[in-house]
Amino acid sequence: MPHSVLPFEIPIYGSFKLTGFGIAVFLAFAISQVICQVELTRRGHRKESDAIPDLIIYSILGTIVGGKLYYSAVVTRDWSDLLSRAGFVFWGGFMGAVLANWIFITSRKLSFPRFADVAGIAISAGYSVGRTGCWAVGDDYGRPWDGPLAVMFPQGAPPSTALQMNRSFGVPIPEGVAPETVLAVHPTQLYETFLGFVMFLIVWRLRNHKHAEGWLFGVYCVLAGAERFAIEFFRAKDDRFFGPLTAAQVIALTIMAIGVVVMAVRARTGPGRPGIHAAPAAA
Repeated sequence: MPHSVLPFEIPIYGSFKLTGFGIAVFLAFAISQVICQVELTRRGHRKESDAIPDLIIYSILGTIVGGKLYYSAVVTRDWSDLLSRAGFVFWGGFMGAVLANWIFITSRKLSFPRFADVAGIAISAGYSVGRTGCWAVGDDYGRPWDGPLAVMFPQGAPPSTALQMNRSFGVPIPEGVAPETVLAVHPTQLYETFLGFVMFLIVWRLRNHKHAEGWLFGVYCVLAGAERFAIEFFRAKDDRFFGPLTAAQVIALTIMAIGVVVMAVRARTGPGRPGIHAAPAAA
């Protein structure tokens, strides 16, 4: 029988509560900062690692702005949702964070491929941790399902009732089912948590690659695009603007293509394409 999952919240003061999503996002960025600083230092770029705390701030701002813009423009098509608490969409946040980091890195005359190479490791780990927050608040769940891992979100965002899923995601109400019935669904948040961890293991294993800086970010893009393309078939969504494909799947295919190009361009070291390890200091 499917289990019901209730939101994880910690009362702080009055009506203010610390949600499981907030905790997960905080941990995701904290883990990303640690990975980036440790890996840059290990590669011999101690000075560049000092810029990571500032980059994390830019990443947070870019994630918020990009995620909200994507949510309002693509998901709800309602610009008033820019002021709502919901709507931190991953692809929008990812693109916003990349742009914000590029602005910061280039303005400081630092190497974008150098930071991007370690970012692929950090984002994979952060993604895996961050998706647990979606589980904690009952967001981003899947389509109705009665399999062995099926769960119900009676207080989700929105609740997985037949009526809410029909209104929010265009899921047909099953014949004979009352609109207020809580439906069991795919726990896609857990699928993504697991797949994010698999991505992290892969890029972590490749962190000592012999290619030019930036190559590993291309690997991450291919993996992240493939992961999201696959998971969208299980998600409860109403943004299938491209035939059977969702907007997120089209973006995923684009990200994968960009990743392949990055891997090809950064495959070999050479003039203007240094390897990941700092050159030994002259005696």
